[in-house]
Amino acid sequence: MPGQKLVLYGLKNCDTCKKAKRALEEAGDTVQFVDIRDETDLAAKVPVWLKAAPEKLVNKSSTTWRNLTNGDKAKVGTQGEFQLLIKYPTLIKRPVIEAGRAVHVGWGKDVQGALLK
Repeated sequence: MPGQKLVLYGLKNCDTCKKAKRALEEAGDTVQFVDIRDETDLAAKVPVWLKAAPEKLVNKSSTTWRNLTNGDKAKVGTQGEFQLLIKYPTLIKRPVIEAGRAVHVGWGKDVQGALLK
């Protein structure tokens, strides 16, 4: 819904994050950008995000994912993924957008449809 205050967590050099921020601002939203590596308390945020989007939060198409050991990959879907996401913030699918209490992960058509109405 345009006109809302959103918090977009991402990386400064992430093209998808830039595209999402631009589209949201053009739709009339106020977007606060927060760098996921440098400015985010991941220990506090990751549990909230995992609860909201457990199937989407781990970016399995990232370079970080491909470089993980099979043992680390096996932790996804368990309590162990929390530690992986804290240790490797680039493993978090981006952007993560908080719209009030709602959490949206990625910038697919589903997220765009929910936020750009």
